[in-house]
Amino acid sequence: VQLVESGGGLVQPGGSLTLSCAASGFRLNYWSIGWFRQAPGKEREWVAGIRSSGDSILYADSVKDRFTISRDNSKNTVYLQMDSLKAEDTAVYYCAANAGGWPHPSPYAYDYWGQGTQVTVSS
Repeated sequence: VQLVESGGGLVQPGGSLTLSCAASGFRLNYWSIGWFRQAPGKEREWVAGIRSSGDSILYADSVKDRFTISRDNSKNTVYLQMDSLKAEDTAVYYCAANAGGWPHPSPYAYDYWGQGTQVTVSS
């Protein structure tokens, strides 16, 4: 059972990135997925989550209207489209899988985690 994030990198303020979270060893169809981020010296922070069926989506206030979470269960992948990026979005981004079926802002609700991908927003 593995989650692998990809798509991170260096981007200028105002730019965009799309992160991917690919699952191997299990099907994502029955799992809710959350995206979290952690900046140096800070606690892990909730970013967004999507229900297993895709019909319930939640965003943190700090990213609402800028980030979009989506999933393609046929590809066993969840995406995080990040637009209008700001310097304060700089962090390691993690995806996590929750067997409970509903997205949840607490990291303790998640059963599996990826290794993270670095996003740096800087000019």
